[in-house]
Amino acid sequence: MSTINYLTQIHIEFGAIEKLSTECERIGIKQPLIVTDQGIKQAGILSQALLVLKDLPVIIFDQTPSNPTEAAAQEATKIYNQYQCDGLIALGGGSSIDCAKAVAILAAHPGPLKTYATIEGGSAKITNNTAPIIAIPTTSGTGSEVARGAIIILDDGRKVGFHSWFLMPKSAICDPLLTIGLPPRLTAATGMDAIAHCIETFMAAPFNPPADGIALDGLRRAWAHIEKATNQGQDRNARLQMMSASMQGAMAFQKGLGCVHSLSHSLGGINPKLHHGTLNAVFLPSVIRFNQDAQSVIEESRILRMAHAMGLSSAEDVIPAIVDLNQRLGLPSGLKEMGVNQELIPHIIQGAIKDHCHLMNPKIATTEDYELILLESM
Repeated sequence: MSTINYLTQIHIEFGAIEKLSTECERIGIKQPLIVTDQGIKQAGILSQALLVLKDLPVIIFDQTPSNPTEAAAQEATKIYNQYQCDGLIALGGGSSIDCAKAVAILAAHPGPLKTYATIEGGSAKITNNTAPIIAIPTTSGTGSEVARGAIIILDDGRKVGFHSWFLMPKSAICDPLLTIGLPPRLTAATGMDAIAHCIETFMAAPFNPPADGIALDGLRRAWAHIEKATNQGQDRNARLQMMSASMQGAMAFQKGLGCVHSLSHSLGGINPKLHHGTLNAVFLPSVIRFNQDAQSVIEESRILRMAHAMGLSSAEDVIPAIVDLNQRLGLPSGLKEMGVNQELIPHIIQGAIKDHCHLMNPKIATTEDYELILLESM
């Protein structure tokens, strides 16, 4: 049985950040904690948000790491409670948004964060007391601004998911102008994250036709515009299309993801310095190859339908096209180039099998299957 739910309010347009003050008023946030990072502060984007908020009393936590951690969320929660904040503004990439979601849990629920992890059976323990969030993405990749989940590295080293409709931001303010200054390499990596979301959720096993349609359209937009957004970063239309594709990938992945993400989550927990979107780009060709003979993929011609969205003539063109795109974007050709060696394979597999995305793949990967995917991705 599939549950289909699209619940949040989305503002996507150039200059959408100007709606921040009115969205705080609409939601009832009178003293927000802004969760962001040093890069956003140095880029002047935090100053833009503060200018819009004017006289609203604002507290700032600007120490979100590149991969959000339980320790960072706990520190932000202390500040949230100390100043008696009543809501969160997540300003940044997926890391800041996911960190804010962890704060939203911790500020309203007792016990350690792992209590609420999906793989610990914690989703049902997350209640409507969760602090409200306004999410303002500054990258086009994770789509966390319209997602009910967050990925956090726990104090025990595991990179795990937290999922609840109470974590869905009350408002997503998607302003493509905030991505104009994103460096080419980060534009490429986050863009491939969006493409991976669209592709993997389209191949995922659950029945969800609306998600499939959104994913295919997001894939079409991202595939057509990622190179221009990367190489001509000032192109407003390319930035708009990539922000839409990112948002659409996350609107669709409530359906589920699969082995690309179970592997990326696991390896990202082992080495938090590895960029999630880059890992997805590297794993994507091998996982598509693994999935191509899954019954649901064959019966519904899913790879062919993806090929058409990508402007390709046949299903056989999809994998080499992704490999070629990664190369043109300047992304790594394999895990070895990222400093990952084969000695880590057993540890990566152990985490992947326990990941919440593992069972959503169109065919369930065994330890041996994961080993072959990892070796092929090296």
